[in-house]
Amino acid sequence: MERVTYGSAGLLVLVLATACSANDPAPIAMVGGARGPAVSFSPQDKTKDVPTDQPVVVAANSGKLRSVRVDAGKSASLKGVLSGDGSRWRSIGTARPGTAYTVTAVTEDAAGKQSTTSSTFTTVKGKETFDIETITPNKDDTGLTVGVGMPIMIAFDKPVTDRVSVERNLTVRSSKPVEGAWHWFDDQHVDFRPQKYWPAHTKVRVDAQLAGVRGGPAMYGKRDVTVNFKIGRSQITKGSTDEHVLTVRRDGKKVRTMPMSAGQGGQWKYYTTSGIHLAMSREPVTVMTSPGIGPGQAGYYRLTVYNTVRISNSGEYVHSAPWSVGSQGNSNVSHGCVNISPDNAKWFIKNTLIGDPIIITGSPRKLEPLNGWGHWQENWRQWLKWSSLKAGPTIGLS
Repeated sequence: MERVTYGSAGLLVLVLATACSANDPAPIAMVGGARGPAVSFSPQDKTKDVPTDQPVVVAANSGKLRSVRVDAGKSASLKGVLSGDGSRWRSIGTARPGTAYTVTAVTEDAAGKQSTTSSTFTTVKGKETFDIETITPNKDDTGLTVGVGMPIMIAFDKPVTDRVSVERNLTVRSSKPVEGAWHWFDDQHVDFRPQKYWPAHTKVRVDAQLAGVRGGPAMYGKRDVTVNFKIGRSQITKGSTDEHVLTVRRDGKKVRTMPMSAGQGGQWKYYTTSGIHLAMSREPVTVMTSPGIGPGQAGYYRLTVYNTVRISNSGEYVHSAPWSVGSQGNSNVSHGCVNISPDNAKWFIKNTLIGDPIIITGSPRKLEPLNGWGHWQENWRQWLKWSSLKAGPTIGLS
């Protein structure tokens, strides 16, 4: 796969929670007269083709703002923040493309008299929309509790060219702050990981506030998406193709040691890859076939295997292998998978979370960052190379 560059106000923002225009707001138009305090609007009244990420700003030039509404129907309203002194209001988030908005401001003068002033504007039209096709982790595929190595992975249904605008609106919140960053693998995939593993028992929320966000020329985000998940206990499994043993540590304590047999080598495809793998799926039954070899050819096999934990996209699993129990703990005889006994495999699939790190060493074949969830194969400097906004701490989450 070709790789192209694919995230704070004082707290996080790997990506800002609000979308603000990189340009200064348009000049503020003043409305009012003898009957009430003058009110200023940006965009000015009746402005057309307003960028969806331009903030709406309302200011009371005398008196105070009591309320401000910006809406185009219930589904297209914009929220905002009023300053402490009541003199200024600013919108939060992005507007919808091709939409007419009405701004209604209620002000109050020194005598307590209230006045209502309105202004309108229309946003730029969009020719097409883009959407999140998949976001991982999710309830159906990974569950709500995942391992400490779990990345956040977003796939879009169309290529994104304005990566800065999109990344700015992807916000990660966590109950235990971490340093992290987004990383573009290509123009349809952006992933997030912390600099180090997630702290155990951390709550995480991803806010993809993409409705109205520019993804490319005349292309805007279709909707907002929010995903909540939790990091479970810290469980890290380490194994060596030289020592033929897997050791499982949970919260720093050894909980299980399992004899193993790894890839026999000979051909490159028959080596188990070395590196930081992540548990990608837990499968009670998996049918495995020989890579690149068909029925009737030398070396062909088709096996039904039980209690498997997938660790890459190149066909590697940790799985039950009753046929190699005699070799487990002393030699490597597999076609690339990590073989363990049926009892150990039954325990391992039951006690593994999606996103748990499974670290294999000793093999000359290295796990590639794009082979499955090889996110931790890149050091932090390499990871940041493919981030548009670089690193920042996550926003707090209660």
